[in-house]
Amino acid sequence: MIDRYSREEMKKIWDLNSKFNYYLKVEIAVCEAYAKEGKFPKKDIEELKKKANFSVERIDEIEAEVRHDVIAFLTCVNESLGDLAKYMHVGMTSSDVIDTAFALQIQDSGKIILKDLNDTISAMKELANKHKETVCIGRSHGIHAEIMTFGVKICSWIDILERQRDNFKHALEEIRVGQISGPVGTYSNISPKIEEVTCKHLGLKPARISTQIIARDYHAYFMQSLALIASVIEQFATEIRHLQRTEVLEVEEGFGKNQKGSSAMPHKKNPVLSENLCGLARVVRCNSLAAMENIPLWHERDISHSSAERIIFPDSLTLVDFMLNRFKGIVENLVVHEKNMLKNTDKFGGIVYSQKVLLKLVEKGLTREEAYRIVQRNALDAFENDGNFKANLLKDTDVTGKLTADEIDKIFDRNAFLANINAIYKRVL
Repeated sequence: MIDRYSREEMKKIWDLNSKFNYYLKVEIAVCEAYAKEGKFPKKDIEELKKKANFSVERIDEIEAEVRHDVIAFLTCVNESLGDLAKYMHVGMTSSDVIDTAFALQIQDSGKIILKDLNDTISAMKELANKHKETVCIGRSHGIHAEIMTFGVKICSWIDILERQRDNFKHALEEIRVGQISGPVGTYSNISPKIEEVTCKHLGLKPARISTQIIARDYHAYFMQSLALIASVIEQFATEIRHLQRTEVLEVEEGFGKNQKGSSAMPHKKNPVLSENLCGLARVVRCNSLAAMENIPLWHERDISHSSAERIIFPDSLTLVDFMLNRFKGIVENLVVHEKNMLKNTDKFGGIVYSQKVLLKLVEKGLTREEAYRIVQRNALDAFENDGNFKANLLKDTDVTGKLTADEIDKIFDRNAFLANINAIYKRVL
């Protein structure tokens, strides 16, 4: 049910070894930019690329002494370079490496999320097409409203998730920025041309301005796009949780042959996957708030954002990857109880046809207020006394004085609610 490969791929992007590999990728790209601009000998940089390496263990040893992770990284790499080390980190500051490498991590993670979104939307489209004509009840305020189809419900979800995919794409493009601008972002010892060449080589855009770091509103916006994805998944999962209630039982999450729902009650089949998604959405939303808190930093740079980002970015991206894959699995394995859906539309003798009765009575000459009073009286009697709305109408002389039994029968035709389903599908699918 869960794409474990994508989870492992995401995890790998954010492990320590990968982080330093991204650092090294940035440093080498800067060296190559210098060589391209004729500042460094190309032959030496080619040799540097072959020799440059590191080990996390050695970086940890050095950091224990110097208390600076980028210096520890550079020292470790320089140990493998000998005299070539003179080409490393020229004119740069730590944030040039950190923020540009961070942008690469985000871009690579974003590719996974986009694939997850596309796969989940495809699964939802398949479900929507399968249940285009599966009649169910629509609800407002949790109360039966009028008849619709289960496919239309899923079309609404598709529209929402496609919108969040577009939003995520925009946020991912916005944060595709790097910086190689030196202390306080003034290019005091490095040329903007080096930044331009480096970023182009890495598939990034140079930030319009960096103050020594890339401004954190970029990152907050990106994190909010993740929080929106998580929140709409929670919206869908909440609907499934309601529809799986025993007294509703219109859908159920897939239940494995050897699965057990309760340690005490063998009859239980609980919507545990959907409940899990609702809980995880709360974590992603809270992480987006931390990203907002990271926007106000002191002057041109401090590092109060850094400690939070080391948690919220890998955690949120991993969680959203997991959530999309889990929800896709729920959709693919969803059990739809079509008979129960149909039965629920007929509760209390079809009180959900009340608007159609109202409109027909108005058509026959009653004022809207008169018609509303008559219809409401019969509907509430059925609802409050476990009665039958249609039977009540057939006994009410205020109704039968205006409508024949045949006309009342025709009103209770569920297909009349479905006349424009194709128009909805044409817009969405």
